[in-house]
Amino acid sequence: MKNLIIIAHNLRSAHNVGSLLRTSEALGVREVYLTGYTAYPKIANDPRLPHISDKVHQKISKTALGAENYLKINVAPQLEKVIKDLRLAGFKIIALEQDSQSTELASFHSKDKLALILGNEVTGLDRSILSICDDVIEIPMKGQKESLNVIQAAAIAIYSLML
Repeated sequence: MKNLIIIAHNLRSAHNVGSLLRTSEALGVREVYLTGYTAYPKIANDPRLPHISDKVHQKISKTALGAENYLKINVAPQLEKVIKDLRLAGFKIIALEQDSQSTELASFHSKDKLALILGNEVTGLDRSILSICDDVIEIPMKGQKESLNVIQAAAIAIYSLML
């Protein structure tokens, strides 16, 4: 099975995080990084106030349906450090984003260990992040809508990358 790590950066919705964890686990991903202000489930030595961590955990669990128990979940505020560390571990860093320099997902092939970065539901990934990635991939839009929900896009990309 391919080694694919997911990095969710600045996702606003705890429900989207839960859905991402469920989707990732179902498609064979074993490790996820939650970076920036992305919501995260309870962790050992959680720095959040208990009522806040309980509330966020409940929202994530509602859509993760237990998948959070089967994944290695890393909470890391600094995306740049995660990218640096994964690159040193031999991972190729790719972003899922619509961009003039992107490669269509169907044309992207790699046997490398991959780390896929997903961005904010509304604003996506900043150009500064795209500039430090090895590749940018996108799902071409064939209809009138210009984008997909981040979890729908993640599911398509993860499935394709795991083939």
